[in-house]
Amino acid sequence: MVWKNPWYDPSLKHHTPAGFRNTLPAGHQQGDVERWRKERKSAGLPKPPALGYDAFLNQWWQPVTLNALPEDGVWWLGHASMLLRMDGNYLLTDPVFSRRASPLPFVGPERKTPPAISVDKLPQLDALVISHNHYDHLDATTVRLLLRRFPDLHVFVPLGLASWFRGRGAKNVTELDWWQSISWQGMTLTAVPAQHWSMRTPWNRNRSLWCGWVFESRYHRFWFSGDTGYTPELLTIPERLGKIDAAALPVGAYAPRWFMSVHHMDPQSAVALWQQLGAPLAFPIHWGVFELGDESLEEPVQELNQALANLAPVNDSFRTLKIGEYLPF
Repeated sequence: MVWKNPWYDPSLKHHTPAGFRNTLPAGHQQGDVERWRKERKSAGLPKPPALGYDAFLNQWWQPVTLNALPEDGVWWLGHASMLLRMDGNYLLTDPVFSRRASPLPFVGPERKTPPAISVDKLPQLDALVISHNHYDHLDATTVRLLLRRFPDLHVFVPLGLASWFRGRGAKNVTELDWWQSISWQGMTLTAVPAQHWSMRTPWNRNRSLWCGWVFESRYHRFWFSGDTGYTPELLTIPERLGKIDAAALPVGAYAPRWFMSVHHMDPQSAVALWQQLGAPLAFPIHWGVFELGDESLEEPVQELNQALANLAPVNDSFRTLKIGEYLPF
């Protein structure tokens, strides 16, 4: 039986009868994956950090210290995992606390830096927010632990992922399409476009949607861009929802650019987008934990700092955080 998209809306460009797609062409040619893997293996990539993994850990990692201040802010937990505090609510994005970003415990991308906090040390969570279903963003083991500790946790996901969570015991799941919003506990959450793709098995490619999220509290509008390549469509987000006050922008898994750029921003693209947004408070994510691209763990932040130095020698709003560090809004 051919699977048919139950959410299909012919009026929406990112919908198809068989699943979802980006609104602009953003794919690869046949043979590109094999070419990349061959070149990666031949060159012995990725290389370790110049001074080794221990030195990288000492420079770029710290355990989370939870504070009692009432202000809005965010702890970056590594990769795309963030703990947000907004209007007194605690929200967790794309948590992956497992050893590998993989369906199997013995193969797949392995963590190079440990989790900055464990599930049992988290504050009382109000919401779990997921951008898409790739294993470095949606980890079944972490989700199971979260739902065991917080059985009433409200889960926000893009179209196609609600059943996955309900099958794992989630009681409160809200599933949104791009540009759909929900009012929740004094805040507004909106699923917004991203240029990416989805897949957890060879049989479900693009059957669930991918997205970024805009969280709007009484005082701040924060954009979690999810996993995305650069596209002018991203600028429709502040045009439609209002000025972005703070943003988490991806900068990793960009090498080689000929292969990765359609789905992953590089540091230079993140800086360009930040400028186009009006240089709000921002910090880089999607680096420092897994070696998904050909660059070393430290290269994203090195290239980011160089791009910022070239364009904004005096910059105090695009801040590079350590894993585990807190940034007040």
